[in-house]
Amino acid sequence: MLSNPLIATTLIFALIALGEWLSIVSRARIPMLLTAMVGYLVLVWTGIFPVDLLERSQFAALGAILIGPVILHMGTMIPFATLKSQYKAVLIAVGGLVVSGVLVLTIVTFLFDYPTAVAGVGPLSGGVVALIITSEKLTEIGLASLIIIPALIVAFQGVLGMPLAQFFLRKYAVSIQKEMDNGTFVSVNDTGTDHTATETASSSSPIKTSMTLKLFYVFVGAAIGVLLGELTGINYSLWCLIIGVVGLKIGIFESKQLEKANSFNISMLGIIFVVIGSMAGVSPQDVVSNLPSVIVLILLGTTGLCIGGYIVSKLVKWHPNKGMPVALTALFGFPADYILCEEVSRSIARNEKEEKAIFNEILTPMLIGGFTTVTIASIIIAGILVETL
Repeated sequence: MLSNPLIATTLIFALIALGEWLSIVSRARIPMLLTAMVGYLVLVWTGIFPVDLLERSQFAALGAILIGPVILHMGTMIPFATLKSQYKAVLIAVGGLVVSGVLVLTIVTFLFDYPTAVAGVGPLSGGVVALIITSEKLTEIGLASLIIIPALIVAFQGVLGMPLAQFFLRKYAVSIQKEMDNGTFVSVNDTGTDHTATETASSSSPIKTSMTLKLFYVFVGAAIGVLLGELTGINYSLWCLIIGVVGLKIGIFESKQLEKANSFNISMLGIIFVVIGSMAGVSPQDVVSNLPSVIVLILLGTTGLCIGGYIVSKLVKWHPNKGMPVALTALFGFPADYILCEEVSRSIARNEKEEKAIFNEILTPMLIGGFTTVTIASIIIAGILVETL
């Protein structure tokens, strides 16, 4: 029965739906993605779910295809004017990584050894790509026994990072709400006029309003991003982001292109399947034997991100509750950063207007922070440090 792709997909979807329900009733105190990931792991460990349930589902394969299009879509959510105004988010993200890396490389090297520190610091800076870079190098130099460390960090760093980022985001959302009440709130992401004009202009032509064609344009752009990634060696996700931003600027894409094509929700669901699948190879024995070093790495890495994020937030005159979650995106990245913003704005807001204002205010810096850490910095950090082994 479980070999049927629809049944397998529905079972995993049930975990995501449970996570969404818990997020709603807890007013976003329990992140949806965290519930889905931990729930899946427990069910696999206890034998309730077969270890290859995700493969049987086949939905994760669709999700893997949709990563590029969704990242391009994220680029269409960030107009150039907003992008230029978010340089502070980049500085905060980098500051968090610097402090985190220094703490890990010094203390973990002292407590364990240098290879253990290097095995953890790359994934702590980002995620899956850094994991792949680190694992390949460890295998190459005969330290394959350490591969489980970056794998466990990628699997569990969000367990601490997501609730912590959500805590700070909720506090910042409440402060936004107070500013709205007393009339002092000014959004730096207000680009609604331009979007409305684009929508009005495009409404005159059936070709421009075709949802199928809008979706096709996204796939073409993402495919170009993948090709550029293969040709240049620069990760395709960065190219997809750039294509989305530039395409919005020159009018190829509309703002929030996948939403205009009525395809965003199903795309996000597919990517969540991929994220859950990253935990599939972790066994209880792996967790127990490497738990001490992994706990130290995650605690030090998270502490460093918070300290660095706090310090740079103060330097660039941002509220720390806005800046520290940006630094913490290194621990989860996309799509968790988007989902957290959605959950927080939905749970704090008293009406739809407030929800939109809060969401728009916190989403862009979180996305910029996530792309800075996960997409760019983690690859650079992992690539440099593994060469020192």
